[in-house]
Amino acid sequence: MTTIAPLHHVESWVFDLDNTLYPASCDLFSQVDRRMGEFICRELALDSVAARALQKQYFREHGTTLRGLMTVHGIDPAAFLDYVHDIDLTPVAVSAALDDALGRLEGRKLIFTNGSVAHAERILEKLGVARHFDDMVDIVASDYVPKPDPATYDRMIARFGIAPGRSAMVEDIARNLTPARALGMTTVWLRGGGEDWASPDDGDDPADHVIDDLEGWLTGVADARERMAIT
Repeated sequence: MTTIAPLHHVESWVFDLDNTLYPASCDLFSQVDRRMGEFICRELALDSVAARALQKQYFREHGTTLRGLMTVHGIDPAAFLDYVHDIDLTPVAVSAALDDALGRLEGRKLIFTNGSVAHAERILEKLGVARHFDDMVDIVASDYVPKPDPATYDRMIARFGIAPGRSAMVEDIARNLTPARALGMTTVWLRGGGEDWASPDDGDDPADHVIDDLEGWLTGVADARERMAIT
C-alpha cells in the first residue's frame, strides 16, 4: 500500500476547476476550444484557420486567449466567457467518491480558476460537490490576469486570508503551481490529461506531490489525518 502524507498542517485547500475536479477524459475543453474559435470568427471576421492560429497565438503570448483578445482588440470579456462556457456538461457525472473525500477533508475548500464563476458553479453542481466549497476566485475577480501570473496568486491569498505555509494547491497544469510553491504553499500536480502543455516546463519541478487519482489521493489524506488524530 502506498503511504500518503497526512498534510496535517494544511488548513486551506485551493483547487483548480477544469480537468482537476472532473477527469480530463470528459474532454470539455474540446467544446470550449471550438466555441472560442467560433467567437473569434464572428467578432473579428476571420475564417476558421486564421481564427485558430490567432487563438493559439494569444494563449501563448498572453496566458489566455481572452487576455489577448481584450488587450489587442478590446473584446468584451463577459460576452466571451458567456459564449465559450455555454457547453454540454453531459460528460461530467456525479462523483460520490469526490463528495465523500471532500466531506472528510478538514479545512476550507476554495476554487481558483481561469474560468468564470458561472462555469464553476455549473460544474460543481453537476459533480454534486458544491456544498463543500466556501468561496472561489475566477478570472473576473483576478482582473482578467490569468494563472500563472504571480500577481493573481497574491490577490487570491489576500482575498481569502490564506497563510501559504498552511495551505495546499491542486492543479492539472504544472506551471500553474510554480508561483504557489514560491509562496510556500504545498503543491499537488494532478497529471490526468497527458498533454504536453500541462507538464512541467524543462528544468522546472513545481510539485511537492504528483498524483493520478484525485479522489483516491484525497481519501488517503483524510485517512492519514484521521489516524493521526486518534494516536
